[in-house]
Amino acid sequence: MAYDKFEILKSSAYPLPIDNVDTDQLIPARFLKATERKGFGDNLFRDWRYNSDGSAKSDFVLNDNKYSGKILVGGKNFGSGSSREHAAWAIYDFGFRCVISSEFADIFKNNCLNIGVLPVQVSDEFAKKIFAAIESDPKAEIEVNLPDQKVIILATGESESFPINGYKKGNMLNGFDDIDYLNNMKEEIKAFAETRLF
Repeated sequence: MAYDKFEILKSSAYPLPIDNVDTDQLIPARFLKATERKGFGDNLFRDWRYNSDGSAKSDFVLNDNKYSGKILVGGKNFGSGSSREHAAWAIYDFGFRCVISSEFADIFKNNCLNIGVLPVQVSDEFAKKIFAAIESDPKAEIEVNLPDQKVIILATGESESFPINGYKKGNMLNGFDDIDYLNNMKEEIKAFAETRLF
């Protein structure tokens, strides 16, 4: 399933300076029944966002009206735990297009890249600068430049480069998942296959 192309994102951000956020906190296991990617955003951080009676917890960042945007800034070891793809689906369905952290769990990172959420890994020091910028101004904008592989705090001009696999970068820039990538090459694949016929 194709998704929106990712090139340059300028957005305010939600700060979540909590380490070791695991996939069960991102999307509790009881919400894993669906097989389509839609509807999971309603239950992103379900147990942190809502009380048992369904009322919103006013002190949780996603329920705080002073924050907004398409970027989530998390603590270290973000996305640890089980390999459930639904965690990345929930982040995308909520409206996030980028997660910034100083450390990601590998499977979660790859799941994000497969569906159009850019995981941006920065140094501990730079992550602290981002949190400080948001604390100073909840509407502070962050620029995430995928072509240049750079994240910029627009209020201060401070920036840092981030790594990304070349294949995944190309897919993000084109809005491709793995199937889209292969479909885009089908004529080349067909031509190659014809050279292998005996």
